Amino acid sequence: MLEEEIIEKKQENPAVEGNPETLEPKKEWRLRINYSMLVQNMPRILFLAALALIYIANSHLAEKKIRRINQLSKEIKELKWEYINVKSELMFRSKMSEVSKSVEQLGLKQLSSPPRKILLNNETDKK
Repeated sequence: MLEEEIIEKKQENPAVEGNPETLEPKKEWRLRINYSMLVQNMPRILFLAALALIYIANSHLAEKKIRRINQLSKEIKELKWEYINVKSELMFRSKMSEVSKSVEQLGLKQLSSPPRKILLNNETDKK
């Protein structure tokens, strides 16, 4: 019935053909939610809500793990630098000159002549 009225109006006013909004009645688009539709779709709504909660929790856990990984990588770098520092200090302290300086307080001195091997000839040892 509406289409017939529109066709009749077009035939009467051919100059108004360029503007389709004036010819067609405005359609009202409303979201129609009623109680029965809501109850029927409740399982789907709850399922989507549960999925949304799982998605949010998963993103929070991922961010927490990324923060932990960054923290551990910083700690590893610090420990690596500490290891290198301690190793270089040990190498420095194990030099002959540093060892001799540290044992002078105990009364020990560096040898000026090479060590000699002492051989004992015991007749009791041969039997």
